[in-house]
Amino acid sequence: MTDRYSSPLSERYASKEMQYIFSQDKKFRTWRRLWVALAEAEYELGLDSITQEQIDELKEHLDDINYDVAREREKLVRHDVMSHVYAYGQLCPKAKGIIHLGATSCYVGDNTDLISMAEALELVKKKLVNVLAELAKFADKYKALPTLAFTHFQPAQPTTVGKRATLWMMELKLDLDDLEYLMSSLRLLGSKGTTGTQASFMELFNGDHEKIKALEQKIAEKMGFPGCYPVSGQTYSRKVDSRVLSVLAGIAQSAHKFSNDIRLLQHLKEVEEPIEKNQIGSSAMAYKRNPMRCERMASLANYVMADMMNPMLVASTQWFERTLDDSANKRLSIPEAFLAIDGILDLYLNVVDGLVVYEKVIRKHLMAELPFMATENIMMDAVKAGGDRQELHEKIRTLSMEAGKNVKQEGLDNNLLELIAADESFGLNLDDLQKAMEPSRYTGRSKEQVEEFLADVIQPILDDNKDILGVKAEINV
Repeated sequence: MTDRYSSPLSERYASKEMQYIFSQDKKFRTWRRLWVALAEAEYELGLDSITQEQIDELKEHLDDINYDVAREREKLVRHDVMSHVYAYGQLCPKAKGIIHLGATSCYVGDNTDLISMAEALELVKKKLVNVLAELAKFADKYKALPTLAFTHFQPAQPTTVGKRATLWMMELKLDLDDLEYLMSSLRLLGSKGTTGTQASFMELFNGDHEKIKALEQKIAEKMGFPGCYPVSGQTYSRKVDSRVLSVLAGIAQSAHKFSNDIRLLQHLKEVEEPIEKNQIGSSAMAYKRNPMRCERMASLANYVMADMMNPMLVASTQWFERTLDDSANKRLSIPEAFLAIDGILDLYLNVVDGLVVYEKVIRKHLMAELPFMATENIMMDAVKAGGDRQELHEKIRTLSMEAGKNVKQEGLDNNLLELIAADESFGLNLDDLQKAMEPSRYTGRSKEQVEEFLADVIQPILDDNKDILGVKAEINV
């Protein structure tokens, strides 16, 4: 519809798969699955008021949701859960009296939120692992390609293109650790009742504590969870939402850092994100090749990091067993954080899959700075030839300043080697000095670090997750 606002997260950025997890269909189908799980568990624990025939009827109508009936009912009663209980009951006349038996609204609302977040986290993990897989290919391919490293965005000791990629990977690996821990610790709310005391179920099961505990475990297992949170008020602790958003914000931080690096490298014309044949960079400057994918990653990442504040505020201001000032916020902050991180990871995957490396430009930039970085090695060679270390240190410092002045003030090429060759106290000719300008002499253990990191850290992750590899990302616009 073009006559009203629609979220760009849905229209432009997030995948259909992630959008479905937070869709109305998914939400209300999960409500019905929870009502079936509750009825089944109560029946299995001997509740006489529920029959197998009623459960079968509920199962028969799990997915044919009569939205029109629910909408009309909600206009009358102003309660979404009871409206859907009513609508479900219209399809299941035999079972309508036992739908939602003993439960409060949060039984479906909160449990569904937890189920949706768990499924969304699985999708986030899938895409995160695939980004690591693509970065591993890139790092391995360029593990030995020397490049100028930067500290403070000033030229520093050389590294390799592949080694730099492992820095991006290390941050994502830390995010994956946090993600997997969070996923392993998620539980359902269960069937806690109106203030978390399970009083209604004490009434249903005539005070049988063991059956009430068994009820929760059965519901959890039917919904694919290992168990339920042991205590709660009416709702699960909103700290859970805060923990979830913290992990997503962590991924956003890592993606933003990567996107910054690629944008800077693209400015240097060393590495470039993929560009479509007909892509327009500027309406005025036809020659431009803007890093729009990485810019979009950074933009969405800013949104997710800012969104982290929402569940923190909600969790810190809940009163006693619950207040309802979390509801409107949760409907926005949780789904949209997932939609945004989904878009970020699709962009990340797309960019890495199509990165263009300009090796000759990289070498040109490196060779322009390498004479400065090779001065220690040159000085050692001169000492071996009989020179005085302290005297040579002062001379090389002076000559470096002169060469730097030529580059910065005169716009000339770096002539440090020529200056050193002309100074007899070094005892080195230009050929000797130029032989020392092999970049791989100055990259330390970069290549070996890449090989070790990929073998010892990344490959085990890829082996453990081989069933979810092979994802390709399509960018909408």
